[in-house]
Amino acid sequence: MRLGLATRGNTSLSAEGAAYAVERGVNYLNWCGYDDGIAKALRGKLIDRSRVVVAMQLDSRDAASAATELEEAFRMLGTRRIDVVTSYYVESRREWEQVTSRDGALPLLQSEKQKGRVGLIGLTTHQRKLGAEWAAEKKIDLLMVRYNAAHRGAEQDVFPVTERLGMPVVAYTAQRWGALRRKTQDDPPKFTPPAAIEWYRFALAHPAVSVALMAPNGRSELEENLKLLDEWRPPTDAEFEAMAAHGLRVRKNAGRFP
Repeated sequence: MRLGLATRGNTSLSAEGAAYAVERGVNYLNWCGYDDGIAKALRGKLIDRSRVVVAMQLDSRDAASAATELEEAFRMLGTRRIDVVTSYYVESRREWEQVTSRDGALPLLQSEKQKGRVGLIGLTTHQRKLGAEWAAEKKIDLLMVRYNAAHRGAEQDVFPVTERLGMPVVAYTAQRWGALRRKTQDDPPKFTPPAAIEWYRFALAHPAVSVALMAPNGRSELEENLKLLDEWRPPTDAEFEAMAAHGLRVRKNAGRFP
């Protein structure tokens, strides 16, 4: 299932909500490290562990801290294996050098992977060109980057590299923090921005995107997002052009961002 479920510190989803998403077919769970709905659903066995890919964001840069963080994650999630561990928001060469150094988090993850306690080793970054460069070093198995209609630089900077490598890409912020669902001062007359599920549809239309993450705030938003599963299809050419144009307007009006 290419539509994944994420939790963040500023969203709330109950354990029952997380379990419901899995019942509907969602099987990629991106956990943010809090004792939230995903953690409680897994630990409470509301979710069949064998049905889902469990991913986590690792804050630690050094091996000692990473070992402690992983052990806490195993305890909180009630599992003996985490399928995807990504070093979270590595934004500079200095951070990457720290992660990949002899005493860094990467060698620790590689050791845990050999033991079978970690599956894929990934990297989360906003720095597209650096992320693609690091992916090409073949020290990671998966790349997690921002991609949406207002932020399409990954199409040039990242996807050609990951497609050549056969590397999975997880995309986040498909709605550009909700801005794509709101009007701009430059919209054409009578234009209504598409609903949330259409922006997930846009992100998933790119073949380089393995998973697009949703992070619903509550059961109502979750159920709205899951309507995409009832009618999965790529956008029509006209829909894609309209969303891409709105993305440009959002980019123009929302201030500068890379």
